[in-house]
Amino acid sequence: MARVETQTAARARKRIARRRRRDYAQPLRRAVQWAFLALNIWIGIEFYFWVRYYETGGATVYVTRLPGVEGWLPIASLMNLKYWIVTGDVPRIHPAGMFLLVAFLGIAFLLRKSFCSWLCPVGTVSEWLWRAGRSIFGRNFRLPKWFDIALRSLKYMLLALFLYAVGSMTAEAIRAFLEGPYGLISDVKMLNFFRHMGTATAVIVGALAIGSVFYQNFWCRYLCPYGALLGLAARWSPVRVRRSATVCIDCTKCAKACPSLLPVDVLFTVRSPECTGCYECVASCPAAGALEMTAGRRRVLPAWAMAACIALVFIAVAGYARWAGHWRTDLPPEVLFDLVPRAAEFPHP
Repeated sequence: MARVETQTAARARKRIARRRRRDYAQPLRRAVQWAFLALNIWIGIEFYFWVRYYETGGATVYVTRLPGVEGWLPIASLMNLKYWIVTGDVPRIHPAGMFLLVAFLGIAFLLRKSFCSWLCPVGTVSEWLWRAGRSIFGRNFRLPKWFDIALRSLKYMLLALFLYAVGSMTAEAIRAFLEGPYGLISDVKMLNFFRHMGTATAVIVGALAIGSVFYQNFWCRYLCPYGALLGLAARWSPVRVRRSATVCIDCTKCAKACPSLLPVDVLFTVRSPECTGCYECVASCPAAGALEMTAGRRRVLPAWAMAACIALVFIAVAGYARWAGHWRTDLPPEVLFDLVPRAAEFPHP
């Protein structure tokens, strides 16, 4: 009997060793996060100097406006998507934002809400904050379950508000909005929101940052309508975390590791729209084969394949938009010299 127990323990140790040797998911995911954050910082810096060129009447060095900045215009992107669906015509104002939205929806539909944990710069910063909080205080906090569920509904309520607002607009109204002064420079208005932040806005942003230190992904979990939209698309994703009850050793490490606070340890298949495909639960599991990210009928999807598929969808959609000539917003310089310096004069219609 003792010999059998020794052999069982030895096999368990080998499984744990194999698991640790192939645990590259989190370093890979963080490398992708860093790369995408660096890309966004570069785009932001270039955009700032582009705006300054027009604000100063051409007195500074001209740099090219990178269309990727339109990824920070989710409402305009949603408007353009509706316009494209209704009319069949690709809009000429901020088309890159629309194609980026299509890419991220495609990623969610195929690969769960992985945009949030692999690409989103806000999600990356949020993760840094809660990890810093855990390092400082030794833990992150959890709200009571009933309160957590109530707060999570807020992001879906915000999403419903935006969908109603865009859905109630006609195609002609959308075109008029985006081709009006506010729509033409909505990217500049977005930059000014951060450059000239008021006291109330700064307090709210600071409160969200502090909340993210104590509670995992506070903004993403409770208030982000973009994440809510991607989560709904991910409901149909063939990619899911699956648990094998016969191999599981009931250590509950997966549930403790899940940033979305999902009860992975008692589920056979994780279908929740809150799952971001981050591999945290899979990487924490000490029993080889007990928990896997799978595609289709239990085909294991390693982290490198997830990263490759995300990159493939992103590059394919953006590449098509560039090839088809639907990537750049081309406005005459005289329009930009007129509107950009006067951005503060155009309130939201």
